[in-house]
Amino acid sequence: MKSVMITGCSSGFGLETASRFLDRGWSVVATMRNPDEALLPASDRLRMLPLDVTDRDSIARAVEAAGPIDALVNNAGIGFLSCFEGTPLEAIRTLFETNTFGSFDLIRAVLPQMRSRKAGVIVNVSSSVTLKPLPLLPVYTASKAAVNAFTECLALELAPLGIRVRLVLPGRAPTTSFGQKARTLGADAKDPPADYKPFIDDVMSSFMAIADQELTLPADVVDAVWRAVTDPACPLRLPAGSDAVALAA
Repeated sequence: MKSVMITGCSSGFGLETASRFLDRGWSVVATMRNPDEALLPASDRLRMLPLDVTDRDSIARAVEAAGPIDALVNNAGIGFLSCFEGTPLEAIRTLFETNTFGSFDLIRAVLPQMRSRKAGVIVNVSSSVTLKPLPLLPVYTASKAAVNAFTECLALELAPLGIRVRLVLPGRAPTTSFGQKARTLGADAKDPPADYKPFIDDVMSSFMAIADQELTLPADVVDAVWRAVTDPACPLRLPAGSDAVALAA
């Protein structure tokens, strides 16, 4: 029985991806900060482990508990919407620790077992914002663009060892809360200089106007991750969602 370890499974793409692999008969190691909050159905092929991708000790414990895995899906990530000058240094570091270095550390932790077997798949979930620049997302985009470049290089050096590496680029998922939360954070936490306010207000109005449009659905991302893991012939980059596909084209 094949085994996959997936990060960020408490909700969203991670939750849906774990469900897909369970439905297809895989053994799933679903990780998240608090497994008690998991919404996954009970299964004898499911293990839920606590994991903080910004904590190397937590990573080491989770990888040891998971045992041999055939695939790793780095899905955990966080977003942050703000002009650069209004983004606190702590937020910048948190974005990179979670979106970038967390994936680096997890991959480093599982590579020895994959290398010893001369087999394995690593899938990094990035973002379609790396295909087209958008305002108020400079740090988030940078953290994901680093993942893109890293994945492309890693794919070249691990292929001779029998390990496949793939990149999934989701588009914008429909949500009604992300933009509003970002606006609240921008006013209360980031406090950007007043000179940016007219521009930020215009951009946020545009974001909110299209917040409910269904461009990328969870199933689009799950399909891309499933293909990345199970299809050796699939391309290195897999855009997920109609908007991501259009940007990639």
